[in-house]
Amino acid sequence: MGKLAKRVALVGAGMSRFGAHYPALRGIDLWQEAWLEALKLTDHGIGPHQIDELFLGNFTADLFNHQGHLAPLMADLIGLNPKPASRFEGACASSGIAFRQGVMSIASGVNDVVCVGGVEQMHELNTEGVTGALAAAADTTYEYFAGATFPGLYASVATAHFHKHGTTPRDLMHIAIKNYENGKHNPFAQVQSTIPEVMEKYKQRAIKRGQPEPTWKDEFEFLESSKNPMIASPLRLYDCSLITDGAAILFLASEEKAYEFTDNPLWISGIGQGSASLSLHDRKDGLLTSFQATKAAAKQVYDMSGLGPKDVDIVEVHDCFTIAELVALEDLGFYAPGEAAKAIERGETKRTGLHPVNTSGGLKTKGHPVGATGTGQLVEVFKQMRGYAEGERQVKKELKVGMAHNLGGSGATAVVSLLTKEKL
Repeated sequence: MGKLAKRVALVGAGMSRFGAHYPALRGIDLWQEAWLEALKLTDHGIGPHQIDELFLGNFTADLFNHQGHLAPLMADLIGLNPKPASRFEGACASSGIAFRQGVMSIASGVNDVVCVGGVEQMHELNTEGVTGALAAAADTTYEYFAGATFPGLYASVATAHFHKHGTTPRDLMHIAIKNYENGKHNPFAQVQSTIPEVMEKYKQRAIKRGQPEPTWKDEFEFLESSKNPMIASPLRLYDCSLITDGAAILFLASEEKAYEFTDNPLWISGIGQGSASLSLHDRKDGLLTSFQATKAAAKQVYDMSGLGPKDVDIVEVHDCFTIAELVALEDLGFYAPGEAAKAIERGETKRTGLHPVNTSGGLKTKGHPVGATGTGQLVEVFKQMRGYAEGERQVKKELKVGMAHNLGGSGATAVVSLLTKEKL
């Protein structure tokens, strides 16, 4: 994999609050909220007149909101018309793909400055409707009509990983506990409560209602209780990501233009995309406990940058389910197959650990507005590497290399992006 023909920099980024906002706020409102924060976090300012093109990630506003043809609508809201505006769809990896396309447009010399964004408003539908819309990212011939929704598909991945590597439900609980702790400190996250705080809320509610006070001795006992019901065995409620409304925006610039917007650009030193069979039933055992698309995208990134997993200081991975975070850490090369669970238990993926993972709270607590998830991950990497996370949330060690991993469907699409402070 060769290097990009021209250097590309991330010069500004911002996001809306992720959460359950409909009907008070719709996608158009959240998009403008993200735009305003991105402007604020672009050091020397940026305006629509300086932007050449919009690359928008959105999975399925057609089904969620009965709104197709989304890119020119979003371009109009931020004053970009009549410049080119295109929407990219790759299930939950939609804005990761948009980011890659924006990078390549600058690297090719077509553009100098672009806006990459993602947006999804999911709460216009009820849970049943959201489940049906998301199922469009699976194989509708062999999976959806057989009743296989995404919790069921990822439950199959978890079951296979348990069987092959001896992983246990408690290993997944460590991931949930860690991501709830991280989300607690993220003011943009949908859920800002730790598991112990959730437990305390249940206790206070029981006391208020005159019911017996729960006597969970720790987080694990709570997560094994009826308050964490089974969704698709072995995955429980707290293993699953959220239904979320949100938007996120990034500004990219060529090396020649980057310093007009910031004195401290982050450089896109690696970008990769992979694909795999849409259906789980087509994947052999080794491809059920590992995602081929992630491994292909990661190899492209490492080849392009000349860096490896040991060089990465912080990473946002696609934890649509807790098992997906574990598998991603193995596929990206941070741990050998079957070894991530023990590393997570040792605390290596905490904010203060060897490999800080999902400092935002991940999809698990920050939220998962599917079309905005990839750009949302990159906003977090940007904030951490630039020191904007603030307070306890900010990773204390020096962050020279950051990574984002965005997965689509049950692993049929993956985009991996590597950002560095230094030019490579």
